[in-house]
Amino acid sequence: MSFGNDRSGDSKDLFMQKKERSKYIPPEADINILIAEDEEYNFLFISEILSEYNVNISRAYNGKMAVDICASNTKINLVLMDVRMPVMDGYEATKKIKEFRPDLPIIVQTAFAMEQDRTKALKEGCDDYISKPVNNELLMDLIIKYAPADFALKRVPK
Repeated sequence: MSFGNDRSGDSKDLFMQKKERSKYIPPEADINILIAEDEEYNFLFISEILSEYNVNISRAYNGKMAVDICASNTKINLVLMDVRMPVMDGYEATKKIKEFRPDLPIIVQTAFAMEQDRTKALKEGCDDYISKPVNNELLMDLIIKYAPADFALKRVPK
């Protein structure tokens, strides 16, 4: 899988910067990602993509659960947030999480793929946006972009 691509030159540069830093990172440095997704298929699809890498996955089935997990688990480094979920939607959950963890990157994932949807996601407090169906390469680019500085993405044996 290629992480850089032609759609934006800075993505490849960002990957190379992270790769350079990885020389100094212990091999056990993992990223902890919360996937807030109520649909089983979508969760399985994303977790299958991430299962190839040194990523620890937690799951929230609704927005309220995502808020609770982020409040109780400070090791969460990144959130992939679905917009349409029961109990509390992804935008409301994002606002609540940003109140107590303003620096936690939240990438909204949604079936809505229009430019105004991206604009709305950013206005609602999300750090970035990815449309469904999720593109593997774009997802990994976003994870690299928002991962902590001490994180080096590595493939892990299955």
